[in-house]
Parts: sequence; structure tokens; C-alpha cells
Amino acid sequence: MRPGTFGEVTVVPVNGHAPEDVVVDAQGRVYTGVEDGRILRVSPDGRRIDVLGDTGGRPLGLELYGDDELIVCDARAGLLSMPLAGGPVRTLATSGAGLDFVFCNNAAVAADGTIYFTDSSRRFGIDRWRDDLIEQTGGGRLLRRTPDGEITLIADGLQFANGVALPPDESFVAVAETGAGRIARVWLHGDRAGERDLLIDDLPGLPDNIATGSDGLIWIAVPSPLVGALTVARRLPGPLRAAVRALPAGMQPSPGPVVAALGVSADGGVVHELRGEIPGFRMLVGVREHGGRVWFGSLANDAIACIDL
Repeated sequence: MRPGTFGEVTVVPVNGHAPEDVVVDAQGRVYTGVEDGRILRVSPDGRRIDVLGDTGGRPLGLELYGDDELIVCDARAGLLSMPLAGGPVRTLATSGAGLDFVFCNNAAVAADGTIYFTDSSRRFGIDRWRDDLIEQTGGGRLLRRTPDGEITLIADGLQFANGVALPPDESFVAVAETGAGRIARVWLHGDRAGERDLLIDDLPGLPDNIATGSDGLIWIAVPSPLVGALTVARRLPGPLRAAVRALPAGMQPSPGPVVAALGVSADGGVVHELRGEIPGFRMLVGVREHGGRVWFGSLANDAIACIDL
């Protein structure tokens, strides 16, 4: 299909910087986590914002867990949960499959309460995410936590493991490899259980969070087109890559202003592709479709945003 533009986008200010991910409950309320550690709930019209709690770290991926809990992937504090009504944060895990988490990033929750989640890098935490993209360490992991608390490794060697999503039939788990510009797929059931292949490749940029919408599609956030300077930096010898990583952030390869969001079917077919610049909104890293409305999170703004399909 041919990509379309975003059209009319509503930008909703929140009282915090970089609301990275978004999730929507049955009442249409939007949950997000901001840079200072707070978890916010935004009313459907954007006029009311409640603070539900504080992780003490840097919350990233959010998922609903049953009727009354929220799963939080915190890049500093690990895999957490908290009551939807607000209250104390509970730590579910800070390590798994023999390693401490370095960069707990995003999750998806199965119908039986199993949590699939990513640890993006073995070497670089959230403050050095560019370093992992430059070095292409291939140290990202996809893990599974069962309701009884057991954590196992599902896939290793991922290039900056990021967003996670399950299709409606939960036959596989999809994981964004930001460093490789693709969405990998690990089969969970049947004759192909344990096999790994690709859901979709050749994306219009490096993917970030992904999430299954109420429409059954897997939505993919693409915060920037491919950055030529990043491609060049990756091809440099090791000492020169290290020199690039040592540059001030403003001189390193950086995302551009064009963003994209794709809605993909379980067989990898692109159903929706929105692409372009959104005035006042950059680095679209979170995406969630709910009831025909698509919500976006950002790493660069003090706002979330939405469109009606």
C-alpha cells in the first residue's frame, strides 16, 4: 500500500517530559510514564491528569495486567507492577536467565498472565542508547515471566531488543530489533514452536515500541527515518566508532523530524502506514490503537498525541 500522512493530530500536553509509551484502558483513559519516574493517567479528553505513583527510575513500556494492575518496564528499576488505582510499586524482577537487567524496555501480556519483555542491551543502559545502535552489540534479550514468577530466555542476540507484541491468537511473540530495522517473530505454539523468523523487514526507519491494538493489528512506532550518519558510523573500525560514541550528544547521529506509524497484520502485511512531520511532536516512540483512535508517546516532548483513523 502507499503510505498516507498523519492528517489532523491532537497533541495533549502532560505535566512531565518524554512520555515514552502509552496504554489505554476500557474507559479510554491513557497511561504513560515520564522521565522523572512518575506514572500518569490522562482522561480521554486530555483535561485531567492524575499521578498514580513513582517508580523511582525511568518508566518505559506499559501494559495492563488484568483489571486492576499496570506492568511497567523501568530502564533503571526492572520489571514492576502497580495498582491502576494508584499506590505502591512492586518489583517483579531485576534479573532473569542468569543476568541482571541492564535496560528493561517493553512488554506484552498474554491472556494467562504471562509477561513477555525485553532487556535491550547487555552493555549499555538507557543513558547510552545511542552507543548500542552505533556498536550493534547484538546483546538484546527477549524474556518470559510466567504467573508463578519463573523467568526464561526466549530469544537472544537481538539488535537492541525493544517493543513487544502478541497477535490475537498468541501464536507468536513479535519483538522490535531497533538496531536492525526489523520486527522479529518467535513462534510459541505448534510445530514451529521456538523458531525465529521475521514478521516484517525494510521498515521506513528504526522501530521502537510496538503494541497490538483493539483492531488486532500490531502497531509499530518509527521515531525517525534511517539516519545516514548512523549507517556510516556503524561501518567504521572499532576505534573510530568509539570516537563517535565519545562525541557530545548533539554531534552524534540523531533522529530526524519525520516520524511514522504502521499497522501490520499477523502475516506481516501493512494495513496502515502513516508518515510525515507532526507540528510540535517529534520522536514518536510509543503507539497504541484503541477503538479507532491511535495514541502516540514521545521521547522529545512534554505531550502525548492522538489521531482518529
